[in-house]
Amino acid sequence: MIAESDMDPSVQTNVTRLSLQSPPRTAPDFLAAEEPLEIRVRGRSIAVTMRTPGHDEELASGFLLTEGILRRRADIIEIAHCATDPGAALTGNILNVFLAPDVPLDLEKLTRHVFSASSCGLCGKASIDSVFMQFPPLEARVEIETKVLFELPKRLRASQSAFEATGGLHGAALFNRAGELLIAREDIGRHNAVDKVIGHAFLNEITAADILVVSGRASFEIMQKALAARVGAVVAVSAPSSLAVEFAREANQSLYGFVRDKTANHYN
Repeated sequence: MIAESDMDPSVQTNVTRLSLQSPPRTAPDFLAAEEPLEIRVRGRSIAVTMRTPGHDEELASGFLLTEGILRRRADIIEIAHCATDPGAALTGNILNVFLAPDVPLDLEKLTRHVFSASSCGLCGKASIDSVFMQFPPLEARVEIETKVLFELPKRLRASQSAFEATGGLHGAALFNRAGELLIAREDIGRHNAVDKVIGHAFLNEITAADILVVSGRASFEIMQKALAARVGAVVAVSAPSSLAVEFAREANQSLYGFVRDKTANHYN
């Protein structure tokens, strides 16, 4: 099995620095690591995602939770990197999730299969209703104090050590209502970073996560993942999409966008 500590989120390379003020020079640089991860459940491949290696168990758990396959921590017996395929055992790019016998597995209901194609024919309202069949709207809305809100992106940014080295990774973090950081993760994919923090909370049965903060924009799928994890507020450094705003209003979630040092938009 590949140890999490062996998975480096960055890769060193040489680059040529170009400048109008000085001649070209060769220097070391760091790139965000990117590798495929195949997630298998009961021996069947259900997803392949391009991710930054590390915290793969959290990524798989978060993905399966937000796809409606997992409901409680006891649904998982074990998560392990594939040891039978020599190539996979070497790279750690295949992950097996072993579910409890009583957990139903309906692969036809995976929302990623539904929403990944722009030609699927679903309108925004139909997409939202489809999600609500698995994850009902929240009963109570989470509102964030203004002074807490403006500190959240700074606290996420301070946790992004790999971004500091590479400049090429997205960040996601879960906070409680008081603005205390519970868990932060980085990944080359925005949705993967969200799956990792949600998966961490799921595996460790953390129930105090009220706020999800993302380093980029807020999409429909980000809102859906937050709802699946029963997170009541989403804070985005950048813009939300129109469907994300519509989803947040119908799901009774608070959605904040363009959150900077002293300004923000509240879309609810």
